[in-house]
Amino acid sequence: MTWQAPATRSPRTRSLLLICYPLLFLLNSPEAAAAEPAPWPLPAPATASAPNLTLTSDNGLLLSWLEPFGNGHRLRYAIHRGDDAGAGWSDVATAAAGEDWFVNWADVPSMLATDDGALWAHVLVRNGSATYAYDTRLFRSDDGVAWQALGPVHDDGTATEHGFATLWPRPGGGLGIAWLDGRETRAGSGHDGADAHAGHGEGGGLERAMTLRAASYRGAAKLGDVRLDAATCDCCQTDSAVDGDTVWLAWRDRAEGEVRDILVIRNDDGRWDAPVVVHADGWVTPGCPVNGPAVTARDGTAWVGWYTEAGGEPELRVARSADGETFAPPRTVTAGAHVLGRVDIAADADGVWFAWLEEEAGAQSLWLARFDPALGSETLRVKVADIAGRGRATGVPRLQVRDGAAWLAWTEVVDGKPRLRGARVRP
Repeated sequence: MTWQAPATRSPRTRSLLLICYPLLFLLNSPEAAAAEPAPWPLPAPATASAPNLTLTSDNGLLLSWLEPFGNGHRLRYAIHRGDDAGAGWSDVATAAAGEDWFVNWADVPSMLATDDGALWAHVLVRNGSATYAYDTRLFRSDDGVAWQALGPVHDDGTATEHGFATLWPRPGGGLGIAWLDGRETRAGSGHDGADAHAGHGEGGGLERAMTLRAASYRGAAKLGDVRLDAATCDCCQTDSAVDGDTVWLAWRDRAEGEVRDILVIRNDDGRWDAPVVVHADGWVTPGCPVNGPAVTARDGTAWVGWYTEAGGEPELRVARSADGETFAPPRTVTAGAHVLGRVDIAADADGVWFAWLEEEAGAQSLWLARFDPALGSETLRVKVADIAGRGRATGVPRLQVRDGAAWLAWTEVVDGKPRLRGARVRP
């Protein structure tokens, strides 16, 4: 847009107009559109943490979280229905409880509702004395009242790490699950540093790397599992999305030379395709950044968002695939030392929503942007909340889109104790 002040204006007026007109243009531009976040009161008690948020088949929002219980922890949940951010919650219920769980900011339990009415949950249970020796164990309920423990999703029996799982409703019925599997690592190795999951995973070589595996369930029966990647980052979150009969799975790879780029793989009609590199960032780092990708899919198109430092500074990128085999060049969402990442992504008919964390001058904030489906223009950007807490304890925010609005849940830390907060953003 080119604008020129009329010659009849005074110099002072022309100067003001030269300032104000571009500002008015920006304020009315889709690139600068914003919305006012509304508080979304959550039914979780004080000291709750590690939220997970998924959609049910009837468009409910299934929120789960961890809370202390006796000498251990329990996984609790509730379902939100309706458009009112202040009401609509079901009664809170418990999926599982235990005293030997592995509880951590980066690797957290999750829940999923499948189309057959079943509820599924996964938790992390210690399987040895090493710091990162734990199982991914599965629970299932037909009615939300009685829960059946299905045991570990893996059958190797090694006292190594099995975590960072993602669950999805299996096309045709049942459950799909993928996880990072440490059976091929040295027992208790691969995790350096004092802080749990704090940028570790150095050394060991690719011959002893973390792997990615996936399994299928129908009812309580496991149908089998398969190794999908022989070398992955040790502790970056995985993510999945379902579009019709197609499953998309995204994770951070670990290649020769310690290149840590993002891969995706599709499952069509029960068959896994070959993995595809979302973008050849070429980010070389000796340790896992604990900053996994997020994927969403709709109407034959998939979008992946991720964190990288390939350009020498923290950067968030998002890329689109319309054919399932190739991705267009990524769009940069934001970049700079203030970027923490920990992204989530969702799509609806109006566009692609992207959430992430920033930290500047010792203060964290949660941000949300929306792009058109082709990622050509940004239609919304808003700071959702200032977050109490610093560093890693605030975990990973969760995002879902329902009825044209974004719903978010996250952890904050006040006086050393976690608590959950939520917000709804409607353009």
